[in-house]
Amino acid sequence: MYRRGLVGAYSGNTSLRLTDAGDDSLLLVTPTHHPYYRLKADELVVVNLEGEPVEPAPMRPSSETRLHLEIYRRRPDVQAVAHTHSIHASVAAVIGLDIPPLIDEMLMTIGGPIKVSKYAFPGTQELAEQAYAALGDRNAALLRNHGAVGVGPDIWEALEVCDLVERLAKIFVLARNFGPRAASPLPEDAVATEMQMFQDNR
Repeated sequence: MYRRGLVGAYSGNTSLRLTDAGDDSLLLVTPTHHPYYRLKADELVVVNLEGEPVEPAPMRPSSETRLHLEIYRRRPDVQAVAHTHSIHASVAAVIGLDIPPLIDEMLMTIGGPIKVSKYAFPGTQELAEQAYAALGDRNAALLRNHGAVGVGPDIWEALEVCDLVERLAKIFVLARNFGPRAASPLPEDAVATEMQMFQDNR
């Protein structure tokens, strides 16, 4: 995420489900307030579904661990979560407008429009719940005045989703420079077909 410019040195966070979905799931979470360019594997934190470290850890888990936990509890299909602060996705989150289906890849990878959550204070359970409400059964959402979240069946897919969200947000923001209606969505029949393809491939 850091090398792709999706986060700053200290911003954003990611996690991976280490065990099968269930009450006894274990997650691997990035630590709080530690620069990515110095991050080592043994500094990642293993937590349970209550967000508690399962063994003594050199660092505390991310302050946004609640966000990850809420998604894992509600989405047993999700194995990895990435929360980014990339520039154009953050701009779209500040604008507060859902990104409509703009290009074909968006529907087949994300599963529909990218919705914006209601604002909630960082690190809170309210933010976690609002993020899930915007995410639903899709693979990405924007967090109002904050950033983006992407999910996937593994950590690389979650990363690719966040990369695509940033590219789509850039297209959306640039298109709106030509007027509020310039970011026109795909035709309805194409949307319906590609949404079905997304569901079939889940």
